[in-house]
Amino acid sequence: MTADGSNPLISVQPNALKFVFELEKPSFCDLKVVNHTEHHVAFKVKTTSPKKYFVRPNTGVVQPWDSSVIRVTLQAPREYPPDMQCKDKFLLQSTVVPPNTDVDDLPADTFNKESTKEIQECKLKVFYVTPSSRGNSEDEGFKSYSDQAPDSNSAVQQLKDERDAAVRQTLQLQQELDFLKRRRHRRNDTGFSLKFALIVGLIGIMVGLLLNFSFSSSLSSPAAVPTVETTISPVEPSTTEGIETPL
Repeated sequence: MTADGSNPLISVQPNALKFVFELEKPSFCDLKVVNHTEHHVAFKVKTTSPKKYFVRPNTGVVQPWDSSVIRVTLQAPREYPPDMQCKDKFLLQSTVVPPNTDVDDLPADTFNKESTKEIQECKLKVFYVTPSSRGNSEDEGFKSYSDQAPDSNSAVQQLKDERDAAVRQTLQLQQELDFLKRRRHRRNDTGFSLKFALIVGLIGIMVGLLLNFSFSSSLSSPAAVPTVETTISPVEPSTTEGIETPL
């Protein structure tokens, strides 16, 4: 509820700005602005020390039930403040605007208090912390959170166990898949060798049949017998003329 009893248009988290203070080093803090209404809400950020801080965006429009993040940057300081105390303050103004209003279309008097429209304001303080104190505060906050939320720790542990079980199951399935792939490759190799042996055997049978057929053909054909011409010369009768036979 606001000071006048109306419901707030937006909420801001966190409710204060904390900057890690280091010389010659800038620091930033993010503010989350949440619209809790069904209207378009415009916001504007103001500060008492505009030269020390850089705000982006310093003006904007948040859609219904939506949120926006504002980054406030502390420019690199050159000296420490007294007792590390900061008196700077921020003011966040918000008001309802017509639907589909763009930030560039906002009138100049949108956040003017003299207008009849309702303008809500949220004041934010600024705190400086050292790097060491910030680390200690974070450790203490984590410790208190762990002490106050054992159920959350058990839930986180359960989620870790489920994740580990899922990882183990995934690895097991991967191993089974690799085994099936290797087995299929071995089957393919065996089939290939059998096919190759069958093809070689068929080729050998065909070659043998061809050789056998050729050999049989060569035996069945008659061999060429050389012909010998014989010349018989006639015997001439012996003549006994002129030869005296002895008595």
